[in-house]
Amino acid sequence: MSTSETPATAGPETTARHVRLRVDIVLEIDGPAELTTAAEGRIDSDEFMPADEREHARAAVREDASEALAYLVEPFDLVRDLPGVELVQAAWSSEEIEYDPDAMEWELDEEDGDGDDSDDAEGADRP
Repeated sequence: MSTSETPATAGPETTARHVRLRVDIVLEIDGPAELTTAAEGRIDSDEFMPADEREHARAAVREDASEALAYLVEPFDLVRDLPGVELVQAAWSSEEIEYDPDAMEWELDEEDGDGDDSDDAEGADRP
């Protein structure tokens, strides 16, 4: 193969890369009524939600603050204005947890790749 036949090395501007961004957020709900009202407002304004699903959703957010959060948090909002980024897929969930800020399990890593995390940014989802 001559040098003229060698495939060009694709630069970052020509190669699409998929990156998984994982974010853990612990929130304290100090206004459950306000949270529920906001979630119900979001549900009511969803013109594509069928009426039977809307009633089920409203009941769920009234019973569980984590359900209300799931209706209000939109991953697209995190990346909407980032240049050169297109959201391909998103999934999220919310659940009530026991939280002890002094427990080891809640310490944030000081740096990525400290050896404790088996799926670091470079090796995530590699076979």
